Amino acid sequence: MKPSLQPGLRHTLKYTVPESKTVPHIYREATDFQDMPKVFATGYMVALCEWACVDLLKTHLEPPLDQSVGIQVNLSHTAATPAGFTVTVDATLEKIEGRKLTFSVSAHDGVDAITFGTHERFVIDPVKFNQKLADKALKAGAGRS
Repeated sequence: MKPSLQPGLRHTLKYTVPESKTVPHIYREATDFQDMPKVFATGYMVALCEWACVDLLKTHLEPPLDQSVGIQVNLSHTAATPAGFTVTVDATLEKIEGRKLTFSVSAHDGVDAITFGTHERFVIDPVKFNQKLADKALKAGAGRS
């Protein structure tokens, strides 16, 4: 992590919602979703908020040594957003505790506030992280035979 990574950093991300990010598209195999309204799906909204936080971090981490992974999401989805609307996400780095980063996040669709809350990310060493994943996959494979 670079010394520039400090609480108070802010970032704004704008995203126009395509139909492919509406509820009927979130899990095509879940037939119950197919009859739901074509509005921005909560799962995609959460990922958009994570994206804003990752974007904020881009110039403050030191790749390939640093990456971040999401570890906690606490967001309320307060209004429906139809496809075609542009969502503006505002993310602020609130707190740094070692390698744990806490962000406040809010988003607006041009008409309504659609979410607010917090998101936590953890800065990882991708080499060590990927090795742990490989070890886990090996362990799971051994247990399935």
